[in-house]
Amino acid sequence: MINKIMNKVKSNAVWLLLLLLLGAGCGTKSQKVVFNVLDYGAKGDSITNDTEAIQSAIDAAAAVGNQAMVLIPGGYHFLIGTLELKSDMEFHLEEDARLLVSTRQEDYTGDAAIVARDAHNLTISGSGVIDGRAMEFMEHYEAENEWWIPKRWRPRLFILTGCSHLHIRDITIKRAPSWSLHMLGCENVLIDGIHIQNHLDVPNCDGIDPDHCRNVEIRNCHIACGDDAIVIKTTRQETDYGPSSNIWVHDCILETQDSGLKIGTETTQDIFNILFERCEIKSSCRGLTIQLRDEGNVENITFRDIRFTSRYHSDPWWGRGEAISFTAIPRNVGSPIGQIRNVRVENANGVAENSIRINGTKESRIGQVWFEQVDLTLNRWTKYRGGRYDNRPTTAYDEIEIHSTPGYYIRYADQVTIRNSSVKWGENSPDYFSHVLEAHDVSALNMEGLTGDAAHPGITRYKLN
Repeated sequence: MINKIMNKVKSNAVWLLLLLLLGAGCGTKSQKVVFNVLDYGAKGDSITNDTEAIQSAIDAAAAVGNQAMVLIPGGYHFLIGTLELKSDMEFHLEEDARLLVSTRQEDYTGDAAIVARDAHNLTISGSGVIDGRAMEFMEHYEAENEWWIPKRWRPRLFILTGCSHLHIRDITIKRAPSWSLHMLGCENVLIDGIHIQNHLDVPNCDGIDPDHCRNVEIRNCHIACGDDAIVIKTTRQETDYGPSSNIWVHDCILETQDSGLKIGTETTQDIFNILFERCEIKSSCRGLTIQLRDEGNVENITFRDIRFTSRYHSDPWWGRGEAISFTAIPRNVGSPIGQIRNVRVENANGVAENSIRINGTKESRIGQVWFEQVDLTLNRWTKYRGGRYDNRPTTAYDEIEIHSTPGYYIRYADQVTIRNSSVKWGENSPDYFSHVLEAHDVSALNMEGLTGDAAHPGITRYKLN
């Protein structure tokens, strides 16, 4: 008892000391220097190109450092080309502030509206809006394919390259004409509470793309976009930016016409130690996705506590309503390809128009995949052609593979475990809905508590060969 009391006293003393230190710190904390872009000649009338004025405020803040703030004040709409953010500063958009991207390519120094290179301790914050004006970069709408065709050139909104200790919070991105937030070779990143509101029928307007990035946390984000919502990549680059690893995505709400949570397609270097958890995918063409097409390896991946809806879309959109899709398919005949290993899906449930698919190839078998408490309901509710899988991008195999729709489809895989999981069929179950599980060339397949009947009478629950 005496030891417990002494420990409690020591603990209280430590907290008291911390409070005293924090109080002392508050009394001596210096005031943050603010650089209002209006003081540098920005007009904010949505007509005048304010790039030069805002860049002058950025440069002045960077000269001071110490997290000096560049203030984009509320009530103004600033027209911009390319802005380059710098180290040790905060770029802050007040409520009702809006950055409108220019539609003139000559107003850009590259392919993005907001860039940073090798910036450290950079913060991007506020409840204002970066408006990508997507429709003004579109050529026309293809009604038969249900998507917009872009003009020859369109910018990304953010390309942040080689940055460290990067913090992005609360901002809203709207109407991106291409990728919204692309981070290339960045480390120690926190993205918290941002909103992305893109057109669902604009191709390639990804949400968040960590590319060759490490030590990244993405949380509390709401994303609606036509292409992948959150996608981890290692694109082919002339500079060696290293692998993508140690990335934690959680508590996000996603809506897309492509994949909700995704790794790939570009996998030129390793991607490992990735955790996706507590996310809701309201709509997608593939819920949980790993697309390995290049020489990097993908391993130690966990999807946990996920709800999803996945459906078919018109033919040009990638994905065919797969609930979960892990594929290792060479990009081209004879091109190198890595392996997918050690993937766990835990406590995931949803409704989809297509299978849970684990599809390796002769060139690259998939190994050590674990499903636990995964509950899938298969149903059809859209008008598009069913009974097919999407292998794109590849020239080594058929891009679209005609196939029946089992609950699980597993091919060229080793050490696959399915525990305490279920497959159910909805009221609209077409003839090509089939087995609970179909497996081909699979070793060490372990099923412990996989429940559910075949979709139709006369079909076996399992098809194994």
